Amino acid sequence: MPKIAVTTADAPAPVASYSQAVRKGNILQVAGQGPTDPATGEFAGETVAEQTRQTLLNIQAILRAAGADFDDVMMMRVYLADVAHFAAMNEVYSTFVSAPFPARTTVYVGLPAGMLVEIDALAVLED
Repeated sequence: MPKIAVTTADAPAPVASYSQAVRKGNILQVAGQGPTDPATGEFAGETVAEQTRQTLLNIQAILRAAGADFDDVMMMRVYLADVAHFAAMNEVYSTFVSAPFPARTTVYVGLPAGMLVEIDALAVLED
């Protein structure tokens, strides 16, 4: 069973040696996405709400390129620069997912300057 890279111009291009997503069989792993607007190459906004929205739009674009959507996502990992950003992130996050919600882990980490959030996703697709 081959491993297939998934790419789209509707999400930021990788800046190192990784794929936007990789599919093997019916498993799709979306790489950690940040708030970069693919049209401008700049972070979308200065608030965690603005950045979370763009991050999830980037994930959505990659999922769509693989023939998937958020209903196929089983697990999301959210990386926040500040514990105080959880409520604002969660409010935006909740507009992209619906019940039954994906499992989720949220951790607080150091991110590049100006970047407040990074999110990755694991999806299981139809055969």
